[in-house]
Amino acid sequence: MRKGILSLTALSAAAVLTLAACGDEGADDGDGQGAAQGKIGVILPDTKSSVRWESFDRPFLEQSFKAAGVQYDIQNAEGSTQRFQTIADQMLTSGVSVLVLTGLDSNSAAAVQRKAQQQGVKTIDYDRLTLGGVADYYVSFDNVKVGEELGKGLQKCLGDKDANIAYLNGAPTDNNATLFSQGAHNILDKVTKYKKVAEQAVPDWDNQRAATIFEQMYTQQGGKIDGVLAANDGLGNSVISILKKNNQAGKVPVTGQDATVQGLQNILDGTQCMTVYKPVKQEADAVAKAAVAVLKGEKAQTNGTTNDPQGKRQVPSVLLTPIGMDKSNIKQVITDGFVKKEELCTGAYAAKCTEAGIQ
Repeated sequence: MRKGILSLTALSAAAVLTLAACGDEGADDGDGQGAAQGKIGVILPDTKSSVRWESFDRPFLEQSFKAAGVQYDIQNAEGSTQRFQTIADQMLTSGVSVLVLTGLDSNSAAAVQRKAQQQGVKTIDYDRLTLGGVADYYVSFDNVKVGEELGKGLQKCLGDKDANIAYLNGAPTDNNATLFSQGAHNILDKVTKYKKVAEQAVPDWDNQRAATIFEQMYTQQGGKIDGVLAANDGLGNSVISILKKNNQAGKVPVTGQDATVQGLQNILDGTQCMTVYKPVKQEADAVAKAAVAVLKGEKAQTNGTTNDPQGKRQVPSVLLTPIGMDKSNIKQVITDGFVKKEELCTGAYAAKCTEAGIQ
């Protein structure tokens, strides 16, 4: 479910689809161990579900692979399972030794992993676990904890009062979305004064569909929704757009995830309650380190396992810790270099950044 942000509008679709870079093959990864031979392939899922994939993950992955001195190829499936399959076939044909992928859905991703396995290519699930897959490793943030941060954030904004809550979850085909929802319910279901009045998943994390879905929820509840658990900043912004139409923006707490510029500016505006900050550089560095280790014929270092109920197995995992973020700690994204001050604090947001302690 990030750094200096690239403007997606400035990237043509063709550029996004073809952008890739390579380092030097056979170089040492700088840890003093053996040389890494071969090439690492990375397939990112899309540009619609979140700006993170092209604005954050790609540049951080490139930075990590270049630092390791390995060959790599990073491509984006642009939300198409057919393109996902085509990219995978091309990468396998070109001789990648390790395939890192963020699947659009578990079925298509698992098919790619099985084909890779048949060709002796190791696979690593990145950010999203492929249910029923055969990935050798999984690198992500602890997604139940992400959901718990969402729940804690909404609870903090609602306080100790009776409240009707609507849940706008991510794509039903994304296992992460299931875990986010699980984590949120872990927190909010225990609060007896809170009542769930609506809950729905948003296909493909589509923001336009999210606006339609929430507007239907709002109408069905006669406007009696006191808080919205939105699974990421894009969905949260869709909710806010409907609340604005009904003159309720800023009055109804809305959550988010990914600490996007838009989400952070909504927080500064007071229309979004909080977001979940996942330092993507940590995730990109972790998966790069794992991929390079595998490329060298070594075992990747892990800190746990993740259950794949469909595949009936425990997947060796690197799980990172997410950070709940609101106005009180929003300056951390600037300090970390996750977002540039000039991008966040532009125009009318300059004064709001100052108020939030961003110097």
